[in-house]
Amino acid sequence: MAIQKHVYDANGNGIYGETANINYFLNTPLSPASAEGVTNKTANVSAFTRRRYPGDPEPSNVSASTREFLYDPGRRIGNATHGAPFILDVGVEKRSFTFTGPFTDLHAFLVGDAKMDLRVFSPSASYQITAVSAP
Repeated sequence: MAIQKHVYDANGNGIYGETANINYFLNTPLSPASAEGVTNKTANVSAFTRRRYPGDPEPSNVSASTREFLYDPGRRIGNATHGAPFILDVGVEKRSFTFTGPFTDLHAFLVGDAKMDLRVFSPSASYQITAVSAP
């Protein structure tokens, strides 16, 4: 299992964590962003002048071209995770994640989709969330 980005709202805010750990606390399972969004993109590279060495009296011209690259919205670099940490605790299970975006958006998402009564520890405070009946 690996830590992946899970987008929880239309603004692109995400929770970084293992999928099974996040879905343990939610009525509606989240899927990793990279499972749906890995695509090949192209970019235009404009023409430019290149010097072979500093002070080159005859620089060469490089013509414009396009390049193709892989875009993965959930990709991480190294072991670092994006965002600020938060913890979900139900008494018997306690898991830590990170989130991007405002904490108020994350709180609103959890209030609307919590599978069980839980406590959320944000970077500055803790909040009690009451379970929502399953849809």
